[in-house]
Amino acid sequence: MAGLLACPECGLGLEVRDRMLRCGRGHGFDIAKQGYVSLLTGASTKMTGDTATMLDARAAFQGARHFAPIADAVVAAVAEPAATVLEVGAGTGYYLAAVLDAAPAALGIALDVAKPAARRCARAHPRAASVLADAWRGLPIADHTMSRVLAVFAPRNPAEIARVLRADGRFVVATPTPRHLAELIGPLDMVTVDPDKNRRLADSMAGHFDQLDRMVIDYPMNLSRDDIAHVIGMGPSAFHAPATADPRIAALPTTTEVTASVTISVYRPQLA
Repeated sequence: MAGLLACPECGLGLEVRDRMLRCGRGHGFDIAKQGYVSLLTGASTKMTGDTATMLDARAAFQGARHFAPIADAVVAAVAEPAATVLEVGAGTGYYLAAVLDAAPAALGIALDVAKPAARRCARAHPRAASVLADAWRGLPIADHTMSRVLAVFAPRNPAEIARVLRADGRFVVATPTPRHLAELIGPLDMVTVDPDKNRRLADSMAGHFDQLDRMVIDYPMNLSRDDIAHVIGMGPSAFHAPATADPRIAALPTTTEVTASVTISVYRPQLA
């Protein structure tokens, strides 16, 4: 797995030596006892990752399989078995694990900027390595080594993803539509989805990728009050409206039908 990584200081390849990753120029990076490696360098990153509490909420919601149809659609979008898979903004590693389960020979890398996520992703799948890194500073991945890259509800750096993808690789992106969780947004003051999101996504991909496919996954979920607390607590709304003991959730019915609505887009790198 180390052969897929690149030194964030100089770009050379990395090798495992004495529970460290080292490059030919002597830069070294400890492998944490929790199983991940930090390839964050320089000043503190300005990116805000998920907190441990947010990841606990996400794991609980995903564990209840409410987003299983989204995971199935991501797996289908990956298509033919992939040799190497990178998930950017991996969080819990849920989607990467689903792809690796469907591709028994594949190796995966879960990359996230949050240390709690890196710790959790180290346990996500036996064929997945966990890397702590800031994608906006540059992916610590060797050029043209990844056959698939995933970004599910996560920020993207198209130029860097194009660099690490193979010429025949695919970039799978999942973004919420304005219908996603719409029944909860007003009553619970959740962060809304930008209705112009698809255009902004297309603009960001221009010059790097061509779109091959696009599909919308839209289905109802029957959520308990605990499920609703988890779905609020795992996303951006958690930063301004903590879900714990929210009287508005307590006032909801025992179960509420809530829409899951996600656009899954598949891209290929543009030929130089």
